[in-house]
Amino acid sequence: MGTTKLSGLSNSKKSPLIMARFAVIAAGLGFIGQAAAQGFPTKPVEMTVLFGTTAQTISQVLADQMSKSLPQPVVPVSRTGGGGAIGYTHVNGMKPDGYNIVWNSNSISTAFHTGALKVDYKAFTPIARISLEPVVVAVRADSGWNSLNDIANAMKSGKSKVRIGASGKGSFTHMATFSMFKRMGINDRIIYAPYDEGKAPVELLGNRVDIAVQWPGQFVSHVKAGTIKILCVSSGKKSSILPDVPTCSDSGAKGLDLTMWRGLAAPAGTPPAVIERLQTAAKAAAESPAFKSAAERIGFEIGYLPAKEFGDLIAKDDAEIATLLTEIGLKK
Repeated sequence: MGTTKLSGLSNSKKSPLIMARFAVIAAGLGFIGQAAAQGFPTKPVEMTVLFGTTAQTISQVLADQMSKSLPQPVVPVSRTGGGGAIGYTHVNGMKPDGYNIVWNSNSISTAFHTGALKVDYKAFTPIARISLEPVVVAVRADSGWNSLNDIANAMKSGKSKVRIGASGKGSFTHMATFSMFKRMGINDRIIYAPYDEGKAPVELLGNRVDIAVQWPGQFVSHVKAGTIKILCVSSGKKSSILPDVPTCSDSGAKGLDLTMWRGLAAPAGTPPAVIERLQTAAKAAAESPAFKSAAERIGFEIGYLPAKEFGDLIAKDDAEIATLLTEIGLKK
């Protein structure tokens, strides 16, 4: 058969011309996208915050600092509940134009794999990782325990079980608790006692739990007051915010390395130039003196990562969280 004709020319002759036209159009669209991003945002950017306590406090400081790098403010809006599912669902339903972003965390994976959220991390485009928070093991100052091994020995020798408080089932602190004590072979000596968000110090000091596994920021003021002591951190290496506290891995839970990250993401399909604009503002915020001061005051580590590296981390963590939730028996 002969070559198909198009406007009197063969495909082989027409192709370079068509490709050249496509290249010009693509370049034009790219220029328009960059120009739009340079003017972005032309209205306030809404940052959905999934949790209260330290997550909410950090988000406010971040939003304030990002607003200084943008022509419009970044406004934090609390949408809590469902282990983050309510906030993620809201942002996922918004137009991918950069005006709705989420202050996300490892919760994107825990919420999805426990069945609370219908979409996974691929429904969002990473902007930047901002902070890191290891889980800590805290006890009352008068408990008589000075290390994680002290707790393990008490569990193994005592007849009664130990009450350990963490957030709701399937939460990051619940996973850390399970993984920690499984590594020590004492999961059967635990009474798991979930409590409401932000109530860890109250439950611990009220003697309703013997041990609290939670974010360090909740205990900072109590540690300074001498009523609570932190025994170890869940990260694989010592935390810069608690330099004198050993890792749980070195304290008996060998190999434990779990750290909560927090960052920013937008609905999938948000233009790359807009993501880059938000990433630049986020980086400036994370490097600002005000944010560094907040990290010291609240008790978290600054851990900025750009979008590409952040996305790789999310994918890696998602696989690990799926495996851990399967072991716990909570993966849907």
